[in-house]
Parts: sequence; structure tokens; C-alpha cells
Amino acid sequence: MKKIVECVPNFSEGRDRAVIDAIADAVRRTPGCTLLDVDPGQSTNRTVYTFVGSPEAVVEGALATARVARDRIDMRRHRGEHPRIGALDVCPFVPVAGVTMDDCVECAKAFGRRAAAELGIPVYLYEAAATQPHRTSLKQIRAGEYEGLAEKIGRPEWAPDFGPAELVPSWGATVTGARFFLIAYNVNVLGTKEQAHRIALDIREQGRGPGEPGRLPKVKAIGWWVEEYGMAQVSINLDDYTVTPPHVAFEACLEEAARLKVGVAGSELVGLIPLQAILMAAEHYVRKEGLFLLDERQKIRLAAERLGLSSVSPFVPGKRIIEYRIAEDGAEPLAGLTVRGFVELLGSRTPAPGGGSASALIASLGAALGAMVGWMTYGKRKFEAKDAVMRHLIPPLHEAMEELVPMIDEDTRAFNDFVAASGLPKDSEEQRAARHAALQAGLRKAIEVPLRTMRLADGCWDALVGMAAHGNVASRSDLEVGAKALETGIWGAWKNVLINLRDVEDETFRTRTTDEAQALAARARAKLDEVLDVLEKR
Repeated sequence: MKKIVECVPNFSEGRDRAVIDAIADAVRRTPGCTLLDVDPGQSTNRTVYTFVGSPEAVVEGALATARVARDRIDMRRHRGEHPRIGALDVCPFVPVAGVTMDDCVECAKAFGRRAAAELGIPVYLYEAAATQPHRTSLKQIRAGEYEGLAEKIGRPEWAPDFGPAELVPSWGATVTGARFFLIAYNVNVLGTKEQAHRIALDIREQGRGPGEPGRLPKVKAIGWWVEEYGMAQVSINLDDYTVTPPHVAFEACLEEAARLKVGVAGSELVGLIPLQAILMAAEHYVRKEGLFLLDERQKIRLAAERLGLSSVSPFVPGKRIIEYRIAEDGAEPLAGLTVRGFVELLGSRTPAPGGGSASALIASLGAALGAMVGWMTYGKRKFEAKDAVMRHLIPPLHEAMEELVPMIDEDTRAFNDFVAASGLPKDSEEQRAARHAALQAGLRKAIEVPLRTMRLADGCWDALVGMAAHGNVASRSDLEVGAKALETGIWGAWKNVLINLRDVEDETFRTRTTDEAQALAARARAKLDEVLDVLEKR
């Protein structure tokens, strides 16, 4: 899975378009960062930026924006309605995909450390990155705001985590940390503002106050009237969608609305949403309704329909799902090439892509052909009696197909990393030791990638044997080709494991990996024969 972190820096400037644009341009110029939104406020005199990228890229992007702000924003002249403590007031890092909260804490620390050193500014850590309990929340750190910072920062308990323990008049201080992704989500109510607010009080974590907690953890909500839509809404902030995802909030609103005998007319997303949150909703309705869906596009459509996400404006996945908004950075991945493009690159004067990437592709084709035979059986009246069997056999083949495709690029990246380690300097003893360690680490990665290819492909065999017994016999040759392709992909990955194992110094690792790889290769040969034998007997 691609690693994606969201960064949402808030700057104390919302009126000077030249400054606002300069900060935005700093993000755009940072390799690996994609700017998603710029939201300036006149009365607050504040602009919120949203951009995403890899953990390393977003740290660089945040530093780039801070450099612009250091030159262009002077807090001594700042006035606005929003609470603030500095020019770059707060800079949270948010996990979106393929990263953990701990990863984002490391982003915050790296940003804070480097910003303090380079710009000479005080930096505090908050939320998941906080180092002291009395300054975990933004509200705690902001107390007294910029105007009270000169006195506050001199107290031992308010010494910053990074940078000088004194006021920098033109800057103030910056707060950085890690928090969960916040989803702004509204449920439409065909009733009054008061009825919507009653629903909000019942579902939100705070409930109606002390002694009357609400239903849903990590949820804030209020009810309001939207003149533009001609209806009320339960306006919800989902502070941690992994605890309370949108579909759970929606279903809770439906139940509370039913008690009040008022209608619900779909819902609305404000801003962006991670793909995982949409797929969680899809899986809920798949289970609830006993559906059989594997295609991601169909799952997204199901979730959007059941939640009524297009009730007030069209829900366009490409514009609302974060992962879909992010363009691939750098060179086009191998898996994104045309078939001709990949084949021609494979046959060019370059060592990568090579046999490892080709093996991953071949194995993915084997899994894909197995899934295809399943789809040529499932849902057809002639094979209706096999539907339940196909629901069991198709998913592991489909999932393996999806997981094997990224291994095409992973194998080439592993090779390139090893080549990069080979180019490290070796003039001193220290450099030679560092190079040696990097080479051994590179070899392990060059082994682990094709070994993972073998494991993923191996997970297809039981489903392929079942497909040979129950699949549409008219597609027999497709399944034969698929089984042979899967076995060939495993064989090719095995050869890539073995060639890299020769130079690994860890004998325990070498023995363990050799035994596992040989066992997987032997099982592939046996299972290929079994699939062909089952088909021959039909």
C-alpha cells in the first residue's frame, strides 16, 4: 500500500493573497506533495492548507511553507478572530493510508526539530506527539495566545520541545503533532433544526451533558438549518473514523430520526475522505444485504448510494476520495505502463525490470485467469447451483491478483535499492561498515520481495483446484493457462530468491528462507499437476 500522510498547516494570514499564494506554491514545488485545498478566511485572518504525500515528502513540504511564512508573516501586526499563537500556528500530520499514528508522530518530531534549528523558532508538540500531559491539546498550548506567549514561554513547564525558550516577536511559536483524520459529515433531516439537534445530542459522544452520554465515541455533532437545501442537518465531526465510521453515524441518525418520526434524505461529505472509510461502509452493506462485490468501483458506488452521498451535490469519487486525488509522482510505475511499454522496457538494455518483476506479473496473470473462470461461472442461470461455491472460490483469486500487481514495481525498487547501496562510499572503515550493512539489508529486501510473491501466489492453489472441479468447463483452457502461469511465476520468484541468498551472511536466515522457498516451489509443481488432473477427468 502506498504511504500517504496528510498535512494541514494553519497560517496566521488570510487576507494578503500574495502571501497565501506564495505558501501554496511552496507546497506545489515540493516533490512528492499534492496540494488538495487552500481555505483562507478574511475575518479569522487565517488560511488552512491541505496537502498529502509520503511521510518524507510532507515533512519537506511543511518546512518549505514555514520558510515562506518566516519571511512574509509578522505576528506583531496580526489581528484576527481565530485563536492563534504563531505565524505557522499549528501543523498536524495525519495518517491516511499505509502509515500509522507513530509514523506521523515521527513526521511531527522531524518537522519540529528541523524547523527550530533552521528558522530559530519555538516549537511545541501536541496530541499523539505530546511530551507532557498538561500540553496535550491545542487549547492548552494556545492559552494566552500570541499576546501572552512572552511571559508563558519563560516558565519551565512551558519551555518548547524544540527551539529557543523565548519569544520570537515576528513569529510567536508553532504547534505540531499527529492526530487522526477528521471527517466532516452531515446527515440530511426532513424536519426542523430542533429535531436535527435532538438527534445530534443523542448520537454525539458528549451526549446531553454529565450523566447523559451519547451513543457514538469520537463523535461531535450539532443540529442546524441549511436554507440553501431547505432542510435541517445533523452536522458531524468524526474525530476517528476507525472508531466511528460514517456508515455507523448514518445508521444511528436513521434510528434516532425514526424515533422522532422524521425522515432522513441522504448525507453529505464536507471535504475529503480516505478510501478506507468508504470501503468500510461498502463492506457493512455487503454483509448486511448478503451481496457479492469485489470490484472497488462497485463497492464505492454501493456505499455512495446507501449513504445518499449525492443527495445535495454529486459525489464524484475522483474529487472526494483522497487516494484518487493524488497523482502518481515521479516516473510512471511499471504496473501503470501499457503491455507494449512494459515488454519493450523489459527487453531493453537495463537490468531492471528483470525476472523478478516478470515473475510477479506472470503470477498475477495466473490468479487473474482463475478469477475470470469464476466470473464466467457465477451469476449464469446455467450454473446457478454453483453460485455459493463461486462466492467462496473467487475472492482469494481476486485478492491475490490485486496484491501481486504492486509486486511488479516492488521487485524493481528492491533491486534499485541494492544498486544504490553498492554505490555508497568506502574510503574509511566507518564508510565501509555502513556500506556493508546497507548491502546486507538490500539483499534481504531483494529476497523478501520475491518470497512474498511466492507466498501470495501460493494462496491461490486451493481456489484453483476448486475452480477446476466446479468452474465453467468451457473455460478449461483458460484455467490450464492460469495454473501454468501461476506455477511459472512462483518458479521465477524462487530463482530470484536463490540467486540473492548466496551473498547473505546470516546463516539462520539463509537456511530458513531456502527451506521455505523450496517448499513453495515444490508445492506449486504438485498443485499444477492436481489442477490439470482434475480438469482432464472432467
